[in-house]
Amino acid sequence: MKLNWMRRQQLVGYMFIAPNMIGVTAFIILPALFSIFLAFTNWEFPQLSADFVGMSNFSRLVQDEVFYNSLKNTLIFLGSVPISVGLGFLAALVLNKSVYFKKVLRTMFFLPYITTGVAIAFVWMLIFQPVNGPVNTLLMNLGISNPPGWLSSTSSAIFVFDIIWIWFLLGYNIIIYLAALQEISSEQLEASKIDGARLFHTVRYVIWPLVSPTTLFLLMTGFIVSIKQMGIFQAVTNGGPGDSTTVLSLYIYKTAFRYYDMGYASAISVALLVIIILITAIQWIAQKKWVHYS
Repeated sequence: MKLNWMRRQQLVGYMFIAPNMIGVTAFIILPALFSIFLAFTNWEFPQLSADFVGMSNFSRLVQDEVFYNSLKNTLIFLGSVPISVGLGFLAALVLNKSVYFKKVLRTMFFLPYITTGVAIAFVWMLIFQPVNGPVNTLLMNLGISNPPGWLSSTSSAIFVFDIIWIWFLLGYNIIIYLAALQEISSEQLEASKIDGARLFHTVRYVIWPLVSPTTLFLLMTGFIVSIKQMGIFQAVTNGGPGDSTTVLSLYIYKTAFRYYDMGYASAISVALLVIIILITAIQWIAQKKWVHYS
């Protein structure tokens, strides 16, 4: 009787997860496997036939300068993630104390994260407008006669996206850190004060280790979300000027849906998948040294 009851419970559990698993299989796993298969073909949309070309797409990838430039831009863009996490931690420390308008500030910080990407794109395009934008207007009023071109310059455009993305992720990081900080018992903080620890030492040796699992979570999710980000680049510069803001996700999109070279786009997708796995593996191995689970 007990065995039958356990089987019924397992069946109920499988029924609950079945809709989600069907969706994941149909819209994530199968398309991913199909994309890996396409990476070894020369399929060009809308043709119905495709020839198996082996590793030729990957050989082409190794010699593709645009791919290396997109990879460099992607890595520069990913640098915004740890900066935003660090600023989120510091802001959460302040907001966790007794400050005026705490709830209003939390809401203001979080609003960008739930704002549509297109709206964000147009606001920042106006802010960094090279001629009459508020940033360059301020710089010229401060005596800088030749301010940066920002989004119109090949040397600075990708760093503007770092600024945008730091600002975009900041509110989410703050909210998650606030939840983690509120889980720290007051007894641990009081003990550090009794031992004579200053604020810096309390943050460094008590608070930071206790929220390190949260930091790992924000870094891993932040890197994965950022490395797949495409919409903001397409809306603001469409990868320009030149290819200075073309990241891997946007390069995949252009190759697939502008040039209809699905085979080569799939090869780039496989390369992107490998990069995501490597970044996740590095973080997972490194966390053994700095993440402390209480």
